[in-house]
Amino acid sequence: MMIYRLLHLIVIIWLIGGCWLLDGTGVAIASPSTSNIYEQRTIHSPDGIGKYYMGREIAKFMGHTGAGWLERPSREAEEQPSKLINALNLKPDDVVADIGAGTGYISLQIAPLLTTGKVFAVDIQPEMLEILEFFKQEKNITNIEPILATANNPNLPPASVDLAVMVDAYHEFEYPQEVMQGIVQALKPGGKVVLVEYRGENPFIMIKRLHKMTQKQVRQEMAAVGLTWRETQNLLPQQHLMIFEKAVRNS
Repeated sequence: MMIYRLLHLIVIIWLIGGCWLLDGTGVAIASPSTSNIYEQRTIHSPDGIGKYYMGREIAKFMGHTGAGWLERPSREAEEQPSKLINALNLKPDDVVADIGAGTGYISLQIAPLLTTGKVFAVDIQPEMLEILEFFKQEKNITNIEPILATANNPNLPPASVDLAVMVDAYHEFEYPQEVMQGIVQALKPGGKVVLVEYRGENPFIMIKRLHKMTQKQVRQEMAAVGLTWRETQNLLPQQHLMIFEKAVRNS
């Protein structure tokens, strides 16, 4: 009887806790299949997924039902994305990857500037890419190529991208290291990554904590995939504009 009860208890714990057992701090002990670069916790913010990378909890991503937030009329006044696009110093033949493109709000503004280049609009939600395709046809823009990514792979061609842009997206990546490794592989030598994130250092910016990032944290995470920080521009009202570069290998 005692053995039966013990086995029954083990089964209940396994069913409730998934594949984890808790220690006294509420930190989950991952199963052997879990990569050791991440930490899973059962006690965490309701705005996060309970998965931690380099000490940062990953935020829940916004589903396609929140697409209206990306297209809100007040976005230009609040975030001034036109300043961001001017700061990119795009060349007509650039190939730009808009990672976490969503409805294409940024892609659709960049594409007309690339008269002989193009935009890879990358997202993991096919519904978002369908909305982007609608806007693309409505505006008669032909140099945006939608790419359906996975949670751990941006599915970009190797050495094809001059610039990768992520606007309020990186903090939601479920597999940030794997996605960034894929982006680095997709960059040409000397290619750049631009991250735009709400300033985590400023508690008065009325954005949920997990949807903001400090410059220190971003630089730490980009260094982990071999990107070199070049500068941070604070020309936007509430967001960091951080620029990183892929090394050019000497032959």
